[in-house]
Amino acid sequence: MSAPDWLTERPVAHRGLHDLSRGHVENSLSAADCAVLNGFAIECDVRLSADDEAMVFHDATLDRLTGRQGSLSEKRAAELEEIELTGGTDRIPRLVHLLGLVAGRVPLVVEIKSAFDGDLRLARRTAEIVRDYRGPLALKSFDPAVVAVLREIAPERPRGIVGQNVYRDHEGAPPPDMRHALANLLHYEETLPDFLSWKVSDLGTAVPHLCRVGIGMPVLTWTVRTEEDRQRARRHADQIVFEGFMP
Repeated sequence: MSAPDWLTERPVAHRGLHDLSRGHVENSLSAADCAVLNGFAIECDVRLSADDEAMVFHDATLDRLTGRQGSLSEKRAAELEEIELTGGTDRIPRLVHLLGLVAGRVPLVVEIKSAFDGDLRLARRTAEIVRDYRGPLALKSFDPAVVAVLREIAPERPRGIVGQNVYRDHEGAPPPDMRHALANLLHYEETLPDFLSWKVSDLGTAVPHLCRVGIGMPVLTWTVRTEEDRQRARRHADQIVFEGFMP
């Protein structure tokens, strides 16, 4: 399918409209609710629990956002949803609970996290959860294997590839032997993405420009935090994924 108009109609709140000064932690239900109330689309991340449930959480480990130690993947969903997020009163939510809160009121863009190891359980579980969701919802990932399987099992949902020009070593980075292919979309025939989600500092370069101008693929850009980012996005992208200000 091609990307629907709703994908770029409004700014996308990065991990919800989070604001620690108000107790709204990233990827929390309160941050999502705040985005809904302000009319923004929502981007969120999902990771897999030990019992194969899709949990709304960005990091592979718990320490930055909860003060707990260990990997999220080592704990069962029931245990995770009892863990409070640092800086607020929210707890780690399941994806199904986020869907219930948003209930189609604004678009959702769900990023499926991956270790680039061929494990597609989270992609399959996420597709299963969103299958009967009636609201506007898109799926995306940095991992082309995830996007390729979504093409097969969730063709009714817009799918996007997340990318950038240069990949460096950090938590969750793809292995070095994959990075050239990812930066240049050499997986395109397998993934056939409906939209691109590209790093804002890398806009104006070949891949996002050719996708947008050459084949008409919508480009979302992340993560827009400054006026300089906004100006670059205005020239080279169709919509922003933002945080830290009200666009």
